[in-house]
Amino acid sequence: MPKMIFVNLPTADVVKSTAFYEALGFTKDLRFSNEHASAMVWSDAITLMILHRDFFATFTPKPVADAHAATEVLLALSLDSRDAVDAIVDAAAASGGRGDIRAAQDMGFMYSRAFEDPDGHVFEPMYMDMDAAMAAFGNQSEHA
Repeated sequence: MPKMIFVNLPTADVVKSTAFYEALGFTKDLRFSNEHASAMVWSDAITLMILHRDFFATFTPKPVADAHAATEVLLALSLDSRDAVDAIVDAAAASGGRGDIRAAQDMGFMYSRAFEDPDGHVFEPMYMDMDAAMAAFGNQSEHA
């Protein structure tokens, strides 16, 4: 089995959140979805598990954060172009989220924007031109 990541996010409304992520291009995996959860696939290695807050709370002894009041994580999503970054932020804003919660960041070799989903979780879609990034950072090894 390849290494994968399943990001569990609490939601007040599974149906509303499922529709939001589908509007952004995620695909619902029906095998792992029900009235309490939606498995939203981003890639072969990344799935968001959208869990109703009450169900999410059964997985942790800690209080469940209110993402509208505090940032619990920043989720960066790589995309294939600057236009794709713009498109996903626009789709987020049009589908019940909040787009451009901070200024866009343009470093020449990397471009990113940010949005919140309906529950306040922060996403930072980004595009990086690897050739330009390598030129900007010089000839450094991939790993220290």
